[in-house]
Amino acid sequence: MENRTRGYSQILQAKPRKTTLFRKEINGITYRIPALIYMSETQTFLAFAEKRASPCDHDAILLVMRRGTQQDGSIRWSPVQELSTACLPGHRTMNPCPVYEKETKTLFLFFICVLGKTSEHHQIHTGKNKARLCYITSSDNGQSWTSTIDLTESVIGHEIRNWATFAVGPGHGIQMKSGRLIIPAYVYYIHCRCFPFHFPLWVTSHAFAFYSDDCGVTWQFGERVSSESCECEMAEIVDQESRSELYCNARSSKGHRVEALSKSSGAAFDRPHVARKLVEPSHGCQGSVVSFSAPEDQENCLAQYTKTWLLYSHPTDRRSRKALGVYLNKSPLSISGWSKPWIIHQGPSGYSDLTSCQKPGQFSCLMECGKKSELEEIAFVEFSLCDIMQNQ
Repeated sequence: MENRTRGYSQILQAKPRKTTLFRKEINGITYRIPALIYMSETQTFLAFAEKRASPCDHDAILLVMRRGTQQDGSIRWSPVQELSTACLPGHRTMNPCPVYEKETKTLFLFFICVLGKTSEHHQIHTGKNKARLCYITSSDNGQSWTSTIDLTESVIGHEIRNWATFAVGPGHGIQMKSGRLIIPAYVYYIHCRCFPFHFPLWVTSHAFAFYSDDCGVTWQFGERVSSESCECEMAEIVDQESRSELYCNARSSKGHRVEALSKSSGAAFDRPHVARKLVEPSHGCQGSVVSFSAPEDQENCLAQYTKTWLLYSHPTDRRSRKALGVYLNKSPLSISGWSKPWIIHQGPSGYSDLTSCQKPGQFSCLMECGKKSELEEIAFVEFSLCDIMQNQ
């Protein structure tokens, strides 16, 4: 069956076909934390993940990548490539977060490097951060990469004393229409310590953004989202009067996602709210969000609609990480704009990352999934806006 929305035409599918890109190995090697970016100039997908000795966070080793090239209506994937330059001595590399700077045609891959096997819990408990803010770049669409740049001192500086730990993303960053680069991040902020022992008494997690206005030459960070929030992704929303706001969608441990808007492009966020239609499993889970231009024939049909719509991917079960769904929001400035989810993987599922493709109304998702556990593989799927609207 073919369905058409003006400017969009697609053969509908009830479930997208999965292509496994990273699979858990017999020796225990596990691939986790997907990140995906589409390079429109070369019609190429770059899929990133962490390679771990086991599923545990403290057993992360390094980042890996596969390149997907569109050829004759299909995608040809390269072998797994280890990103050997994305590292610091004595540290493990985690949380890939790619973003493309269009003016200089530079691909940034942000990540954190964590000392040894120091766990996130240990850093929060002791109040001693062991994470570093790092990136590498590529000027040839990921064919080759620079050495690691460590931004921790130059960007975070003395403020790091108030951070028990932090991380970027995971998942993609964005470049806003103004040219500002946005790297989503979160911090476990130390509000007070027990003196004279300096142990943290009150630590809470908060989403925020690192950003650059000079094509990635210099970076700074914005204010924290005021309520409890954790792993996040961000998207730009443009309203009917062409005004831009930065939208943040963040993980929460309280049963529902946290949303916040920024009129200052990430420098500060308005008061956040709970997204009642976006449920979290126990302890929460990472999710992905991407904005895209609304179809021409629906852009102005209701006053609250914006020029951009949102897609969001996340496990839909309240009790456990399973049934990964894709939600549509036609009015992202409205608190209750989210649709019912279209389930794209019925079984166990975890982290995911969405990207829009060159053809309008076409999207892809890189997701943790499996038959018995979401840690079995990371798979790639493609689908259309028509698929989502038909299967709501």
